[in-house]
Amino acid sequence: MSKRKDSSAQRATEAFFAGKQQLAKVALFNPLLWHARFVRHENNLCPAEGWAVVTTNGDIHTHPARIADPEEWCHVLAHCLLHLAFDHFQVRRNFNAWNTACDAVIERFLQDLHIGRPPESLRLERSLAVPDEARLYERFVREGIEENYGNLGTGAPGGNDMIVEQLRPRSVGNQNDWPKWFASGLVMAVGDAVQSAAGLDRDTATGGKSEAECARAWFMASYPLLGALAAAFKIVEDEQTCVRYEIVVAAVSAEQREIYLNPRAGLSDDELRFVLAHELLHVALRHHARREWRDPYLWNVACDFVINEWLTEMGVGHIPPFGGLLDPDLKGLNAESIYDIIVTDLRRFRKHGTLRGVGRADMLDGDPDWWLRGEGVRLDDFYRRCLCQGLEYHNNQGRGWLPGGLVEEIRALSQPPVPWDVELARWFDVHFPPVERHHSYARLSRRQSSTPDIPRPRYVPDLRHTDGRTFGVVLDTSGSMASALLARGLGAIASYSMAHDVVAVRVVFCDAIAYDKGYMAPEEIAGRVQVRGRGGTVLQPGIDLLVKTDDFPKNGPLLIITDGLCEESLFIPREHALLVPRGNRLSFRPKGPVFWMTE
Repeated sequence: MSKRKDSSAQRATEAFFAGKQQLAKVALFNPLLWHARFVRHENNLCPAEGWAVVTTNGDIHTHPARIADPEEWCHVLAHCLLHLAFDHFQVRRNFNAWNTACDAVIERFLQDLHIGRPPESLRLERSLAVPDEARLYERFVREGIEENYGNLGTGAPGGNDMIVEQLRPRSVGNQNDWPKWFASGLVMAVGDAVQSAAGLDRDTATGGKSEAECARAWFMASYPLLGALAAAFKIVEDEQTCVRYEIVVAAVSAEQREIYLNPRAGLSDDELRFVLAHELLHVALRHHARREWRDPYLWNVACDFVINEWLTEMGVGHIPPFGGLLDPDLKGLNAESIYDIIVTDLRRFRKHGTLRGVGRADMLDGDPDWWLRGEGVRLDDFYRRCLCQGLEYHNNQGRGWLPGGLVEEIRALSQPPVPWDVELARWFDVHFPPVERHHSYARLSRRQSSTPDIPRPRYVPDLRHTDGRTFGVVLDTSGSMASALLARGLGAIASYSMAHDVVAVRVVFCDAIAYDKGYMAPEEIAGRVQVRGRGGTVLQPGIDLLVKTDDFPKNGPLLIITDGLCEESLFIPREHALLVPRGNRLSFRPKGPVFWMTE
């Protein structure tokens, strides 16, 4: 029985997506289809006897188990999209009569265009006169709904297929403009028809250069800040690629040097310029590398707010109606600060859509570590150099005003990132300042040949100030920790400890349980320590052991070495820092500095 049920569900799913793909081939509906959100899970808003319903938010709830032909699903989805395109969600005294009038107009429109095949219940007799929605609605209110018009909706028989729900909160520039997208689809459909009638393909009709290529040429010729970067990227306008990556408007791959633009997004020339500048700034400002431990999508959203604010201030094109995240309350904040705000309101911000779509990041390179491997290093230097030179050309040629935050970030990028071991050395400088030294005759340091009878004192540290000069090391010894990185991290700790006159270091190994190695001299840590464990990783017992033990200073800082594959939350009630292999992600939000180790 279960196998038969699974087979039916698979057939229903295949037919639905085949119908959706069939509709995607119709240029008229392409922009609408890309921007709609389809809800197909069980217990959605679609009634058990219906096909689909559409909401004011642009969500189309479809029957999850109905078995039908792809042509029928193509027709049903087109019907729902036209409710949005024709702006049918209007306040009417008799909404049922209004919904029925809209259904009749849509069915006449679809049957005249021969879009898919209408299900039996949606077929409209050719003899029926269908005026515009307003006049048909007035007739229904005055005379009642005629029987021949009663079951033309895609919802339950006799019910409405338009559902008014509370609008989801959206940022400025992230509003749905369904009539505009329908108009864009109409322009594309007419253009395709004219080109087909003339025997021309799209490249021939545009002189071999698409609108996106023209927008890139504008940057190269007229906008030096991003001109060099624009020249380095390939623009991919392939519909199948956008389907594969689920790209609604645009996305960027810094590693592949490609910007992906959906040719069916219906963007104007000014919107194309804005989108290209948006994706180029993602790469130029090293947003991939700066993500570190953060959630990829929420980090992408935070970066979008910053970039879009700058582009709007600079007047680079126009922000598109979908995916253009813009919030005046976040003006002047950097991406890291905005991310901290976002994580306190996940329910709101996870519903925002980037240029790639709702819940999807338009920065396609998911692994931030590629910036530090092989070609990534050279690409990072290349992108940084292009942007810094672009800023210099922009200022020298007097091309106009730039936001102060953008200039500051570009200036910061002109300096290479500080290596992790240098940052670790600075951490030692803060917690272990130099020990005061004084002259002592306890052990003579030297005698001068000219005055051999006169002893010379030496400088010695004041040992009275070395009590409590220690820190704790919590070491992740799980099997996922690379031995080379462990050695590199311990070696750096040992050398900096000796350089800062640290008397002893309290070491705790952690895998499934905590192993207290007690106090060790710094020189013993680097080479002669025997690592125990190599099982799973639980760090909190090791931290608690150091915090609660009586012979460890109450203000002693902690240094935690882990690969991030540990608990989802840690409570560390004192000063601390973490050493993490670059390319790994922490499963918790760190409150202390994080040093990303490389081999």
